[in-house]
Amino acid sequence: MRQITLTLIRVIAFVLTLALWARMLQQPFSPILNLVFIIGTLLMIFPTVWVGRKLLDIKPTIEQVEWVTTAVHAILMVLFGIAIIKAIQTGETWRGLVIPIPRSLGIVLVYITGAFTMLTVANLALRGLGAPFAIALSHRLATNWLYARTRNPMVLGTLACLVAVGLWLQSALFIVWVLVLVAPAWIVFLKVYEERELEIRFGKAYREYKAKTSFLWPRKSKE
Repeated sequence: MRQITLTLIRVIAFVLTLALWARMLQQPFSPILNLVFIIGTLLMIFPTVWVGRKLLDIKPTIEQVEWVTTAVHAILMVLFGIAIIKAIQTGETWRGLVIPIPRSLGIVLVYITGAFTMLTVANLALRGLGAPFAIALSHRLATNWLYARTRNPMVLGTLACLVAVGLWLQSALFIVWVLVLVAPAWIVFLKVYEERELEIRFGKAYREYKAKTSFLWPRKSKE
């Protein structure tokens, strides 16, 4: 019954998130409100992660992890999504240094990094029997193929894709936004929350994987 309830909650949260994203795509907002979405939503990630970690530490059980992670993932999916959607929509209007490269090169890089990110999603689905964020928690560790060189290839691919979008927009300010706000928010989530919940769910297997595999930048695993 618990699993059915959790699955239903995740499906509802995912559908509502998609509806919210669609609304954000269609609805124009004032420059000030866009700024709130682009920066403010990312800043909200830090307290969300902190509260989630506290809830895990209070009761570090599998059941607690499933409930708390469902909530944290759903909230973060909304926050990251809103910030990225509005940033891409308005990125061309941001004042700042224009990157003097052909936009065609930027879009090629977007396709390449986007394809890499989709491969990490497929890797997680096939090996970990899970899906990103609130859609479905993995049932086993994904440690092969792309996950053999880095523990977080999906985040690496997403950040690379966003940098590629900045190159496509020819906006240095967009890339600064990715590196100064998006990347730290994601890394804090991974280090503070996700590593803890994976350790609770997978125990020794995750600790061993963590000890021999790079956090983000790909490298050969330690034997």
